[in-house]
Amino acid sequence: MKKTVAAESPDAYVHALAGWRRTLVESLRKAVLSAGSLDERIKWGHLVYFSNGPTLLIRAEEERVLFGFWRGKRLRDLEERLRPGGKYEMATIVLREGDTISAARARRLVKAAIALNQTLGDPTSLAKVGNQTR
Repeated sequence: MKKTVAAESPDAYVHALAGWRRTLVESLRKAVLSAGSLDERIKWGHLVYFSNGPTLLIRAEEERVLFGFWRGKRLRDLEERLRPGGKYEMATIVLREGDTISAARARRLVKAAIALNQTLGDPTSLAKVGNQTR
């Protein structure tokens, strides 16, 4: 993946995209923002949404768009395309040109992810605590 300068804002991130990636990111972003109370930021060079800690991300790459959830492993019953990987309980849907996810399904995933963070707390804080007790 090419190293790029991080966008100054979520709007700038989206406006820097073109073609199918921009269309898909705009659609995901609209569904995410309509699903609940989230703080949208640019973090780690892409869109990250917070509700009692990091909750989900949207990351556009050259050949794919990632729609990932910090507690995504717990959401796999809602979306079979979620693939585990990375720290915490991360799982991500990989979307390539021509792939879709309905706004209703995206909202359902986001609402469930928000609910998990409200119930279980910030996933990054809990991981740090868990590592200290081992």
